[in-house]
Amino acid sequence: MNASWQNHLAAQGASFPDDFSVCFGADERQGASLAARGTVVVPLEHLRVIRATGEDASGFLHNLFSNDVKKLGANEAQLNSFNSPKGRMLASMLVWRQGADYLLALSADIHAAMLKKLSMYVLRSKVRLLDDGSDSVLIGLAGPQAGAALEAAGLGIPGAPRTTASGIASVVRLDGARFVVSAPVSEAAALWGKFVAAGAAPAGTQAWQWLDIREGLPTVTLPVQEEFVAQMLNFDLIGGVSFNKGCYPGQEIVARTHYLGKLKKRMYRVHAAVATLPAAGTDVYAPDFGDQSAGKVVSAAPAPEGGYEALVVLQTSSAEAGQAHLGAPDGPALAFLPLPYNLG
Repeated sequence: MNASWQNHLAAQGASFPDDFSVCFGADERQGASLAARGTVVVPLEHLRVIRATGEDASGFLHNLFSNDVKKLGANEAQLNSFNSPKGRMLASMLVWRQGADYLLALSADIHAAMLKKLSMYVLRSKVRLLDDGSDSVLIGLAGPQAGAALEAAGLGIPGAPRTTASGIASVVRLDGARFVVSAPVSEAAALWGKFVAAGAAPAGTQAWQWLDIREGLPTVTLPVQEEFVAQMLNFDLIGGVSFNKGCYPGQEIVARTHYLGKLKKRMYRVHAAVATLPAAGTDVYAPDFGDQSAGKVVSAAPAPEGGYEALVVLQTSSAEAGQAHLGAPDGPALAFLPLPYNLG
């Protein structure tokens, strides 16, 4: 984390449990409660950005990622995945343009490794891949007054999901009332103050992760790298895969999964009435699979009403039966919750 930004957040009451998360207050469930009923502003330290710059940046990324980067407009954003040759997701990313450059926001715990791995493909391409963390920070805004907070800070309000607005900071609209702001370090503290003055309550990392879970938006983190084909994380349903572009690593597996018909695994939203946070990668069990794991936890966060909500990849047969257990065949029962999109 940038030192000056960390010092500013600490002065606002933030604490830092680890290198990739921020807390405000002793109980992170309070952050989810604030997000459920109002407008919050969140330092997105669990995400970090790779900047791709150079005249070949578009083609370079297009040839590596699951989505059609060449069709990404100047004021658009898209979800993307970078896969292994076996079609398993190494990273999930939000990608948008900033002038001639492309910004890739992905999980902070895999950022350094992905920067190194992607750089291995550069060869003679006229593209440079840079860690953007020393120059900019990511701030999340969510809730009914998020647009007003952007306006109060002198920033544009993108009109539709996955569109962007530019100014002293880039703004990406994720969904109905959620925005990611990519701000220069020099502007971040002032923008934060304006967001708070406009009524946005500071909240921590887990509040944003709960909002992601509610929207059915997964993030590939280190514990679940190479566990899932893109469709298992519903990337085909939320705009993260193009089936009309050319080849990319793992494309044959992703395409075969698509054209062969019904998937055996999908991602679901669940609630677990447990006392501790379910870790990413925890096995999920179901009666129709006995002692064999039927799926895994992708991500989890405190739920406003108690317990934890999670995104889990699970055998579709188990989900259709409506029975699943966390951590063991006789572990805590999981309650299925709706997603904002149809699983088909």
